[in-house]
Amino acid sequence: MPTWTRSWLTPAAWIAAVAGLLLLLFPVGFPNYDTIYALVWGRELAHGMSPDMGAALPPTPHPLAELFGLVTTPLGDGAIDATMVIAYVSLGLVGYLVYRLGSLWFDRPIGAVAALIVLTRAPYLSNGLRAYVDLPYIALVLGALVLETKRSRAGWPVLALLALAGLLRPEAWLFSVAYLAYLALALRKSDAGSLQDESAASVAMRRLVQIRGWELCWRGDRSPHEMAGLMALALAAPLGWGIFDWITAGSPTYSFTGTRDTVETLERQTGPVDLILYGPRRLGEILQWPGMVGAAGGVVLGLAFLRRRSTIGVAAGALALAGFAILACGGLAIIPRYTMLAAAMLAVFAALALLGWRLLEHDHPWRRAWQVFAGVVLAMSLAWGPNQYDLLHKVDTDLTNQSEIESDLTALADSGAFEPLCGPISVPNHRAVPRLAFLLDIRPSQVVSSSEQRQPSRGYFLEPASEFVIHNFILDPNDPARFEVSVPPGFRQVATNNSWVLYRRC
Repeated sequence: MPTWTRSWLTPAAWIAAVAGLLLLLFPVGFPNYDTIYALVWGRELAHGMSPDMGAALPPTPHPLAELFGLVTTPLGDGAIDATMVIAYVSLGLVGYLVYRLGSLWFDRPIGAVAALIVLTRAPYLSNGLRAYVDLPYIALVLGALVLETKRSRAGWPVLALLALAGLLRPEAWLFSVAYLAYLALALRKSDAGSLQDESAASVAMRRLVQIRGWELCWRGDRSPHEMAGLMALALAAPLGWGIFDWITAGSPTYSFTGTRDTVETLERQTGPVDLILYGPRRLGEILQWPGMVGAAGGVVLGLAFLRRRSTIGVAAGALALAGFAILACGGLAIIPRYTMLAAAMLAVFAALALLGWRLLEHDHPWRRAWQVFAGVVLAMSLAWGPNQYDLLHKVDTDLTNQSEIESDLTALADSGAFEPLCGPISVPNHRAVPRLAFLLDIRPSQVVSSSEQRQPSRGYFLEPASEFVIHNFILDPNDPARFEVSVPPGFRQVATNNSWVLYRRC
């Protein structure tokens, strides 16, 4: 078997095995609110229409997700199945790439432990099995980091992956610009002796800034033509996103301003003060206490004793946290999901804290102290085990309960109960809007949420059938809902199942 075949088959088998195991353990994943909207908007684009963003609390559009919705339109309802395949594969891919980074930076056991940490953290599973775009985004960024680790200053392959990631999350724009600067510039200590053989003109061209014995230089090892191509790749995602917003929403900044408006409506934490108060907590919700302590110790020990191996990982983690901080200060929400990329990188250092002492010489004076610290982190992990089990059990319970409600809504739509569609459909909260729009092949603005503060006098009125549905069908604690509103006069019941009661007045 050729070497290149083996190099692809092994990762593919690893990813397939992890995805298959997740499917056995958590078989009830479903697309979340944002992703269903992407499928609806992609279908509208496929039909030559602008995406309908006029319903209550539309999510942030992500151009690559809408493109996926466009290309899966011919599958009909099968687009949901295709979405879930991507979701399970993305989780497996994130686990594999974390393993590869741990292996490349340190060794395989550290990579395996890092992957285990990531794949057993509840937020990765909860968000991944709801098909959030964050998991494919994380996989693209980690893939770029693997390429750069294997070949320093790899150039366009790294920027190409970051450009795709930048069509899912704007933090990748920062990564692309930072990487472009890394390719073009070099920071070094001033050394007059090394410059004696160079002409004054040559030195002036290379040296850009000199401060206190350090100089920032233009590397000059790539042609202007090549650098122009790399710059185009680095700017492709922000320009592409702006053009997409301009064409589909009439404003190149729609995604940013619309997201800020939603953050204000849902009263989420945002801004520099909340970043200081809640940012570390949100990261801690991903890694939990043992992971946070282990990652902090791993970073310190790695930089102290394995600096050459640790530098790229520490730099990448710091850049990921910087991206999160910049968006939070710009008015976007401070939520755990946005820290998952940094947490994936820090998981490698948490694994380093546990096993990194093996990489020191047997007579190294700090080897025993590192072993003691590893023992403390391991003891914390074991003591935290019951809590971690409860968190994973809650993920399974929430997925099962919400999937049951979503399935009942699908069954109601497939039963023909919404025929004839004689007016708007009033739903308890905005969570039902994209699901019904997708299932009934209608525009989202034809579904009226309670947050719009109006009830139609004609059409359909959807009501939860039990307290179970009310408890499990809220997207956000501050979600505007009308679970307490009674059925409007003149509406009569036309269909019901375990989760929903449907009324109509035509």
